[in-house]
Amino acid sequence: MQALREDALSTTAGGFELRVGLPWIRSLPLSGVSDLRVHLDGEIVGALLILLGQRRVQPTALVGERGWWYLQDRLVVTGKADLSPSRHHVTVDFSVLVPYLRSGPDTPLVIPLHLEADLEADRRVSPSVARDVA
Repeated sequence: MQALREDALSTTAGGFELRVGLPWIRSLPLSGVSDLRVHLDGEIVGALLILLGQRRVQPTALVGERGWWYLQDRLVVTGKADLSPSRHHVTVDFSVLVPYLRSGPDTPLVIPLHLEADLEADRRVSPSVARDVA
């Protein structure tokens, strides 16, 4: 599975939406996603928000979410950036807590993840079965 697909980056009024696939073998609770960082063309993007259905939440607020990030779904990350509809180098870093695996006797496994791709903003490809996390 490709976590940053060809159509992952789109421009919005004053910003962008980035649809991130889960780079893991099983679905995971949203509450286990932490330390989210996005770089566009080498610059860190501040003030990120996660779009969950009609709600926008801070990445740190995911710890209180009861939903799941299913393998076929995309987590929609939004931010402010002046993007042209051209190619951009995108990196996404975050950690996921895997509640069913342990890294010690009383410690669940936390995996740091790094995604990187050159993406064309507003690229349209054929429809897929992927949905946005809600």
